[in-house]
Amino acid sequence: MIRFTAPDCRNCVSRKNSLLGCCKGNELEDVSAAKSCFTFKKGQVIFHEGTRPAGLHCINSGKVKVTKMGSDGKEQIIRLAKPGDVVGYRALMADSNYSASAVALDDAVVCFIPKSQFMDLIATNVDFSSGLMKLFSRALGEAEERMVQMAYKPVRERLAEALLLLQKTYQQQEGDNKFTISISREDLASIVGTAKETTIRLLSEFKDENIITTKGSSITILAPDKLFKICHLYD
Repeated sequence: MIRFTAPDCRNCVSRKNSLLGCCKGNELEDVSAAKSCFTFKKGQVIFHEGTRPAGLHCINSGKVKVTKMGSDGKEQIIRLAKPGDVVGYRALMADSNYSASAVALDDAVVCFIPKSQFMDLIATNVDFSSGLMKLFSRALGEAEERMVQMAYKPVRERLAEALLLLQKTYQQQEGDNKFTISISREDLASIVGTAKETTIRLLSEFKDENIITTKGSSITILAPDKLFKICHLYD
C-alpha cells in the first residue's frame, strides 16, 4: 500500500457511478480535503475481517474482491467491486468490526474518507443517505439470491452465473461482442463456492462447447447467451 496525492473528487471519472455522485459543490471540496488515497498491488489487503473501520473506502480504479473466511479456512468471495463502488460501509453504519476483508484483485487505487466526514454527509445530504439505503437494499437482495444459488444450483450452473457476474461487473462498454478478464482459478472457484479442480474441469467443458476461450489466467466469453441458458436451466 502506497499513499500519494489524492485525485480531486470534482474531476473523478468514477464519481458518476459512485455514492459520492450525490455530493456537490462544497461537499466535494470538503471530502477531497479530508480524504487520503492509496495504491494497492494485486493481492494486497485493503482492510481485514475482524478489524475496526475508521472510514469509508471508495475505489478509484482497479478491481477489488470482498472475501470472508469460512470455518474450514477457505476463502469465499462474497462480492466484486469496481471503480466508483464503496466498500466497508456496513461496518461503519453498524459501528462494528468488518465482517469481511477487501483485497485488490489487480492493481487498484482506493480513496479513504474518514468516518467523521462520512457521518456528516449522512446527516446533511438527503440524497447521500437515500443512496446509502439503496446500497443496503441491493446488497441484501444479492445476498438472498446467492444463498438460493449455493443451496439449489449445481456447480456448472453456478460457474456460468459467476462468469456472467464478472462480465456484468467489469465490462467497460455494453454491447461489446467479447469480454475478457484475467482471474486466477482460485479466485473464480471462490466466487462459485467449489474446488479449484472442479472449476478447471468445468472451464474445459465450456471451452470444448465454444462458450469461452482461455489463455493463461485470461478468460474470454464468446457466448454469453449460452451461459445464460445454463445458469437458468432449473429456474
